[in-house]
Amino acid sequence: MTETQQAQAARSRTFTWTDPAETAARVGSSSGLEMLQAMRDGLIPAPPILQLVGATGFEPEEGKVTVYMPAAEFHYNPLGSVHGGVIATLLDTAAGCTVHSTLPAGVGYTSLDLMTRFIKPVTVDSGVLRCEGAIISRGRRTAVAESHLYDERGKLLAHATSTCLIFDLPQA
Repeated sequence: MTETQQAQAARSRTFTWTDPAETAARVGSSSGLEMLQAMRDGLIPAPPILQLVGATGFEPEEGKVTVYMPAAEFHYNPLGSVHGGVIATLLDTAAGCTVHSTLPAGVGYTSLDLMTRFIKPVTVDSGVLRCEGAIISRGRRTAVAESHLYDERGKLLAHATSTCLIFDLPQA
């Protein structure tokens, strides 16, 4: 490929985000569900990772979160399909936010693990991806959530299970 052909084939993408410290400072001041609903409603900024991957929205409920993202060329690996790290990011986001949706004010969480299974290749032909998270088990100190990634036609593409540590946040 000549330099001219490479220049013609080049694509670019820009995105913006809000300082994540603004949202992080609010963690624990309301319930996890209230925080996620405020993000959905645009009252507080969503985390920059959602802009980075091109997520277009999410629906939080207590114990269930759904994340949407159109599969795009900029997600591709050298094999011509969406990179597994992008898929894992969606699965982790849905599972982690699902745990977050169950937490009262003053309580936080962190992921301990993420076990991921890739079922089918994801490409731009997959359309708008839907990643659904749900609680499997929630105790006082740990929670287990699962997430499933579907293409626009409802076909399962990947799934994951995540264990999260639940802890009290420091008092301000």
